[in-house]
Amino acid sequence: MKKLKIVAGTIWAILCLLLIIILFPGLNSLSASAAKLPFMKINPNYTGGEVAREINNGNYTIDIRKPVFAGLVHDRKTGFVQVDWKGKIPVIISDTIDYDSDGRPDFRVMIDRESKRTKLESFDSRVGTVRVSVPTSYGWAIRVNLQK
Repeated sequence: MKKLKIVAGTIWAILCLLLIIILFPGLNSLSASAAKLPFMKINPNYTGGEVAREINNGNYTIDIRKPVFAGLVHDRKTGFVQVDWKGKIPVIISDTIDYDSDGRPDFRVMIDRESKRTKLESFDSRVGTVRVSVPTSYGWAIRVNLQK
């Protein structure tokens, strides 16, 4: 019985090695096609979530993204909302944001781009502090902590 297990294990290892050698040249095309499958998505914790609304303010636009509460298995009690400024942004950004589209402003953000200081004035109990406020290749982005 012991020899049978050794032979079966050796055959299995050789078959796996052959399969890897055969598939290795095609892994790039295989991974590219797998990435295009509809269920393959980048986690919104990295992307900031999908854009919910875009507000045009003349020289620049504001992208308000959907709130992100995504966890590994289920939604978390805390999350964030990301707001992006794109275009010719003024040195001092001062905007009122309604992230949940209920018609009432949820917070006001004031950003001094030169000193990189961000102030947040909350009008909603679910809005917390500023998690991230950074210059980006397209303008400026902030992430504001939220409670469910």
